[in-house]
Amino acid sequence: MDNENSPHTKFKRILVGVDDSPDAQLAFRYAVSEARLSGASLVIASILENEEMNVYQALSKDYVHGERKELVAHLKEYRDLALRSGVKTVDTVVEEGDPGETIVKKVIPAVKADLLIVGSLSKKGVRKYFGSQAAYMAKYAPISVMVVR
Repeated sequence: MDNENSPHTKFKRILVGVDDSPDAQLAFRYAVSEARLSGASLVIASILENEEMNVYQALSKDYVHGERKELVAHLKEYRDLALRSGVKTVDTVVEEGDPGETIVKKVIPAVKADLLIVGSLSKKGVRKYFGSQAAYMAKYAPISVMVVR
């Protein structure tokens, strides 16, 4: 069934944006499944948002370093899970800034992804979730975007 005229695009490098929302975990599970089925490599990205820090935290290199370290450790858990699930190649990326804009303008070009998968819900909490950024990414990303609900 997988012939030249097939309308189904086979993605080679899938990028998934994760945070602490249940929605992002759903997106992650979908991305793992898609990467495994299509033999694609997977890039798991998370964005450290500067505006969540108060001015004293932002001025403290230790605070930012601590937050980043925590995020890196969290992504390592996601990476291990993806590898255990059968994805062959898994990379992680931590950037700083506005999630939607940073993923569209920095992460996608840097990792050369051909599909972006994100969750859809926006919630308030410790981190502002990717979901509020989903519409922005779907509109401005230079690649296909799947918003998981």
